[in-house]
This record gives sequence, C-alpha cells and structure tokens, in this order.
Amino acid sequence: MNKVVICGVDTSTLPTLNQGEMRRLLEQAKAGSTAAREKLVTGNLRLVLSVIQRFSNRSEQADDLFQVGCIGLMKAIDNFDIAQNVRFSTYAVPMIVGEIRRFLRDYTALRVSRSLRDMAGKAMQVKKRLTDDLNREPTVGEIAKELNLSEAEVVYALDAVVDPVSLFEPVFHEDGDALYVIDQIRDDTSGEGKWLDSIALEEGIRHLNEREQRIVKLRYFQMKTQMEVSREIGISQAQVSRLEKGALERLKKYI
Repeated sequence: MNKVVICGVDTSTLPTLNQGEMRRLLEQAKAGSTAAREKLVTGNLRLVLSVIQRFSNRSEQADDLFQVGCIGLMKAIDNFDIAQNVRFSTYAVPMIVGEIRRFLRDYTALRVSRSLRDMAGKAMQVKKRLTDDLNREPTVGEIAKELNLSEAEVVYALDAVVDPVSLFEPVFHEDGDALYVIDQIRDDTSGEGKWLDSIALEEGIRHLNEREQRIVKLRYFQMKTQMEVSREIGISQAQVSRLEKGALERLKKYI
C-alpha cells in the first residue's frame, strides 16, 4: 500500500485483523473493554479508506470524509450483534457510507432547507416513475403537474440539491490537454473580453521603461495630446511621438 497521510495517520502502516482476532476483540468490546474497542477501530481504518474512495470526486477534503467515516465505523462496532452470522465488514460498510452521506447532505457548501430537499426528493421520485411509464424523460411541466407545483418550484428544488462544481473542474481530456468548466462559460454582459484585454495591457506596460510607461498612460489613459505630454515631461513633441511609437510596437509583442 502506498503511503498516504490522512488526519496525520500514515495509512500504509495501518494494521489488519483476521476473522479470529475480529471475533475476540468484538466480544471483549461488548464486555466493556475500551482497549479492545480502540484496537477494532485501528484495525478497520483501511475499511474506512476503501469507502471514502467512492466519494473521491467530491470537493470535500479527504480528511473530513475520513473522520466522518470513522464515526460510522465506531457506530458499527457499538451496534454490531456478534450473535448474527454476518461478517463485520458487511455490516460496517453501509453504516460508514450512511454516515458520510448524511454529512454530505447536511454540511454542503450551499445550505439547503429540509423542505426544499424533501421537495427535490419527491420530484426525483416522480421523474423516475414517469420515465418508466412514458419510456422517455418527462418534462418539467409533467413533473410539476404530478406534484401540484409550479414549474419554477420544481426547477428551483432540483437545482438546489445539485452539488456545486468548481470552475476549474476538468470536463474533458485529450493528449494531456484538459478542458475546464470555466472554458465553457461565457457572459457577454460582463465585458469579459475587455477584462482580459486590460490584464494583458497591464502586463505589457510593465515591460516598458519608466518614460515609455508615463507617455502611454498620459496619452491613452488621461487622453492628453502629444504637445501636452511633451510639456509635462520636458521633451519635444517629436521625441514624444518617437517614444510613443516605439512603446506601442513593443506592447504589440506582449499582447
């Protein structure tokens, strides 16, 4: 196992327990032994690791999911019935998964009210049923009619429970080049092109010398004439014209 440190724990050094050890420690833990319970927790941390790998596409930190998974593991240890002919892992995995899912549901970056989550759950159930009945995906209007809600309410509820996605989440890979969410987003009302141009212009100006920078800023940011610039910096208009032309040529190389 490769070395992976989670919550300060080197996972490559975690111990494992065979079935005989598991049985003995479970019996001792049920009898009240805290030492046995601690050994059970430590001996099953690899189980928690295997579970949180299912949620590796989530934005939550692995440390957070690992800690929540450990809570599920401890609940499984406390509630496991050794009289049943069931492997502990078979019982523990659903407990760990359930604890992580509750955490993701209740502590997402965007807090959603329970009533809205319930509405979204009903909408998804109706959507699944109508898909089976109609052999196609139902429209928002059809779902809303079944729930006696407006289309806006259905859309709002379903959107509220969609996990937020990072703008830098990769959506496509080819030959080592990735396409990110931000590459597919454009807002023509925000003046994005002008914003990017201004950044490029600012970077280009930094490559000019001090006098060239001053001339460009006076001419194109303060909208002064070459004659006004010449008087302000104490050189001839011809020199201003020559320096301005050279500065613009250099800017073109950097933009």
